[in-house]
Amino acid sequence: MYRAVMRERAQRNPQFWDAICQDARAAARSMSGETAQTKSWAGLWLVIRMIWAADGFFPLFLARLATYLRGLGIPGLPMILRRLAIVTGQVHIGAPVILQPGLVLPHGQVVIDGLVEIGPGAIIRPFVTIGLAEGNIIGPTIGSRVRIGTGAKVIGPITIGKDVKIGANAVVNCDVPDGATVIGVPGRVISKAATEPPRDG
Repeated sequence: MYRAVMRERAQRNPQFWDAICQDARAAARSMSGETAQTKSWAGLWLVIRMIWAADGFFPLFLARLATYLRGLGIPGLPMILRRLAIVTGQVHIGAPVILQPGLVLPHGQVVIDGLVEIGPGAIIRPFVTIGLAEGNIIGPTIGSRVRIGTGAKVIGPITIGKDVKIGANAVVNCDVPDGATVIGVPGRVISKAATEPPRDG
């Protein structure tokens, strides 16, 4: 069963080069607001530049490469690459994790593990943990363009909607609707998307 789950999740991961180019573009935009092209040699140059300039980009690159090689059935090397990601940026991304393109880890120091999926365009600040509640291998499903602040914890089989902002050091263990802002321990919603219809009464 474990192998079947891993195979299914490997098939759902985005293509390595497309994903890492979008990661590089998002990292460049996050650092300086630039909107560089990420195709062919321009994309390769941007990836190299972000490896050099962005603290969290190289360990993310290693984690994505490990996932790609694991999908090809190459033994041993994916584990080495994951260990290198931990050593170089204190980034631990477990094998079952699905990372959609455009992820930004500004400074590394992130733990993501379990049956977790993170949507495109997420920004995850340092000292964040995204993972499992005790006794459950299913972790959070996180929507598009979510921003997770420094030190936050997102735990358990929950769904975080798109365009959510999670404040620094918040602990989130329940579902969060689209467009919400969450703070505190335990996390509580302090605002919701302006498009949400008002409640009567």
